[in-house]
Amino acid sequence: MRKIIVCTFLTLDGVMQAPGGPDEDSGSGFKHGGWQKPVADDEVGAAIAGWYERSDAMLLGRKTYEIFASYWPTADPANPFTERMNSMHKYVASRTLTSVEWQNSTLLEGDVADAVRRLKASNGGNINVVGSGDLAQTLMKDGLVDEYRLTIHPVIIGTGKRLFADGAIPTALEPASVSTTKGGTIVGVYRPNGKPTYDSY
Repeated sequence: MRKIIVCTFLTLDGVMQAPGGPDEDSGSGFKHGGWQKPVADDEVGAAIAGWYERSDAMLLGRKTYEIFASYWPTADPANPFTERMNSMHKYVASRTLTSVEWQNSTLLEGDVADAVRRLKASNGGNINVVGSGDLAQTLMKDGLVDEYRLTIHPVIIGTGKRLFADGAIPTALEPASVSTTKGGTIVGVYRPNGKPTYDSY
C-alpha cells in the first residue's frame, strides 16, 4: 500500500500560503508571499530532499500544479531538484483543468477521494502532497493522509491559508521524528494515531 504524505512549509502560526515568492499566490489579498527563503537554511534543504527519497510521485491540486508547471520545466538544470521534479509522476486533482501538459502528469478522474484510494492501492512508491492546501484538507477529512512532513519556520505573519484550518478533523499524531535546525526551523514527521484523548490536571 502506497502512503499519502503531506509535505508542507508552515509559519509558526500555521500559514502555508505562498512560501516560495511574492507572486506565488496572492489570493484573498495575501501580501506575505516569499516568507520561507529568509528563514530557511541548509538543513531545511537537506530535510526537504529527504522527503523525496522513498517517494516516486506527487499529488497536486490545480493551483500548485500550475505554479510548478510554469517553473520546473525551464528551471536551472544545475539545481538538483529540477530533474527530480520533472521526472516524478504528477497526479493532478482539479475540477476545472481538462488537460495537463507537464511531463509525467496525469489528471485524476471522478471523485478525488476514490481516485486517491485507487492510487494508494496501486504499485509504486509513496506519494507526496506538496502545497495544495485545499486538496490536503479534503484528504484529511477522508482519512487518506498517512503522514505529515512539516517544516515549521520561525516567523509569524498573521494572515493566510492554513494547513489545519477551522473545521480540521481532530486527530492525534504520533511523532516519528522531530528536530530543529540551526536557524530555528522545526522539521517534524508525524503520523495520524486515531482521535485525541482528553484529560485534566
